[in-house]
Amino acid sequence: MGYAAWVVLPMVWVAYSSLKADAAIFRDAFALPRPGEMHPENYLRAWREAHFSDYFLNSVIVTTASVALIVMLGAMAAYALARFYHPLGKFVFWLFLAGLMVPAQLAVVPLFFELRAAGLLNSKAGLVLVYTANGLPFAIFILAGFFRSLPRSLYEAAVIDGCTEWTAFFRVLLPLAKPGLMTVAIFQFIGVWKEYFFAFMLTGGDLDGSARTLPLGLANLSITAQYKTDYGMLFAGIMLVTIPLLLVYVALQRHIVKGVAAGALKG
Repeated sequence: MGYAAWVVLPMVWVAYSSLKADAAIFRDAFALPRPGEMHPENYLRAWREAHFSDYFLNSVIVTTASVALIVMLGAMAAYALARFYHPLGKFVFWLFLAGLMVPAQLAVVPLFFELRAAGLLNSKAGLVLVYTANGLPFAIFILAGFFRSLPRSLYEAAVIDGCTEWTAFFRVLLPLAKPGLMTVAIFQFIGVWKEYFFAFMLTGGDLDGSARTLPLGLANLSITAQYKTDYGMLFAGIMLVTIPLLLVYVALQRHIVKGVAAGALKG
């Protein structure tokens, strides 16, 4: 109960502070906004003046593409590593898992030069590639354990019925892995949507904002708010970043429970 209050109360405070003017915030930071003094235009100003409309679209594109690639490539790799024997299979699996142990700070310098050489620096495509590579180890770890838990008789029955490897995978085993796929998709969506470090390092030179995502826009807004004392717009920006995360989590949280119960987190 105490932990829930510790997490929820700051979010509630930011939510109602986003409807207050700066004078009201400075006068009594924790007071609720008065009925006649609420300022919903803070959201409109953050959306337009702070260019959150552009950042939001960039985040939607980058997050959707990254999560789709992570789920698709992770499922195929996890299936191959879990269901088929190869002398180097275990080595490749542990090589993927090593990606979970490498801090992002160690990889950002070579990634910077590689993306610059490929012409993908300061671009959404470069961010998508980096997020996909960064999310694959987690996806393979989750989904490989899930595919191992599926009865091999299902695969054998599909092959006997005339299915090819691809058909058996896409039509028989992949639908059964839906709880695991949803678990991976939810965690990766949350991670990519709020990711700041790679976005800052790899799109910091994007002067026109064509590749900047919401976390970068929020950071710029927080810096501006320190000099313009526009905290109402800053809190509105925080809510614009947070609301999609809350909606996705609330709508899909039952899939996380199903994924855990079905064995998606078994190694």
